[in-house]
Amino acid sequence: MSQVRDIISDGVWRNNVVFSQMLSLCPTLAVTSAATQGLGMGVATMAVLIASNALVALLRGLITEEVRIPAFVLIIATLVTIVDLAMNAWLHELHKVLGLFIPLIVVNCLILGRAESFACRNSVALSALDGLAMGAGFTLALTLMGALREIGGSGTVFSGAANLLGPAMGVLETRLYPGDGALVMILPAGGFIVLGLMIAAKRTLDARQKAPQPKTAPAETPPSLAAAS
Repeated sequence: MSQVRDIISDGVWRNNVVFSQMLSLCPTLAVTSAATQGLGMGVATMAVLIASNALVALLRGLITEEVRIPAFVLIIATLVTIVDLAMNAWLHELHKVLGLFIPLIVVNCLILGRAESFACRNSVALSALDGLAMGAGFTLALTLMGALREIGGSGTVFSGAANLLGPAMGVLETRLYPGDGALVMILPAGGFIVLGLMIAAKRTLDARQKAPQPKTAPAETPPSLAAAS
């Protein structure tokens, strides 16, 4: 159980791919001008990550050392193609918004990195769990960044969710204040600003958790009681 907890903690927070490893920053900055885009990109990446980790772990005994990287890329490319076609069929509006960034999941260093560093050395179950945890952390980072930028730039959260994710997701659409916000927040510069602030916030929280707690000095015995004893 401790290994399972460590895998989940590493993926979601402690070793978060964006805020700790600072990988996959290209899609992080490119598709997070709105929370819905970040959520869609994160879920698509997570689906590929879970499946690729499980397949690599399942086939690790058949993949030789010399061809492991091409084999991993082939597995990932096949899964990305399936996800790309599925999104085009069932989430066509979101597919149009994300555009080229869906095929580019093939070269996402997060997916290949987890295949190389974890999946090819562990069981199928643990590899799938690692993919789920890392994917959840990536989705959390993209969705949170998109929400902050959208709130600051448009005053909304999950705007267009019904069109991009289906009518059932319309309940997520929220306007927090009337009018528009600061345009810079939904421009590329806003992505760098929000990313920097979020990385700084995570490092501050981590430093506070690691800081030793001051020890409470023992209470002094009153002189009257000391004399009586």
